[in-house]
Amino acid sequence: MSMGAYDEDEHERREAKASTVDADFDQERKEFRGSVTDDTGASADELLDQFEKLNSE
Repeated sequence: MSMGAYDEDEHERREAKASTVDADFDQERKEFRGSVTDDTGASADELLDQFEKLNSE
């Protein structure tokens, strides 16, 4: 087969591979429990301002 020649078997193999769905992963969300602490001493408004600044960059 020359370079660039159409290979129908290869095309069908790739199409079958691309159309399969891997559903082996766990679809349930993990629930985490605990607490978060902040030692910066910043207020909630200051932290939100910093977050907005980081998101706009």
